[in-house]
Amino acid sequence: MLTSIAQFSQIWKSESDATARVLAALTDASLAQRVTPRDRSLGDLAWHLATSIPEMMAWTGLVVAGGDHHAPPPGSASAIREAYVRSAASLLEQVSRNWTDETLQVEDEMYGEHWPRGLTLQALVFHEIHHRGAMTVLMRQAGLTVPGIYGPNREETERMKG
Repeated sequence: MLTSIAQFSQIWKSESDATARVLAALTDASLAQRVTPRDRSLGDLAWHLATSIPEMMAWTGLVVAGGDHHAPPPGSASAIREAYVRSAASLLEQVSRNWTDETLQVEDEMYGEHWPRGLTLQALVFHEIHHRGAMTVLMRQAGLTVPGIYGPNREETERMKG
């Protein structure tokens, strides 16, 4: 569980930047990529990341700017990325302005359970990493280059080998 606003801020800045880089690599045509007809499309996953930030934080009472998770995803990759970047920045601003290290211990009802806010923030980060990973597979299937996240990607590695 996250125990300080500074800890969350450092992690969130890094992870949300990585997600923004992944979203920037999407094309409008790639948004339809799916593993199977029953699974979420790349656009669905991207929109889910953008809209889950305000949706999850609403359970804690924070009002975070962003898209409506009930709305269908836009057909534009850039519109999804812009909504994500706005939500990610708004979250950091709202947490920094309204919460303290002590309020990370406050419990909120979350999906039928009670979670300390530090756990909610950690769950949000893990949720983002999980879906971002799924997106990278769909991006490769769509013929896109996946940005390196925790190290160089395949193309970057090949360039380094010369």
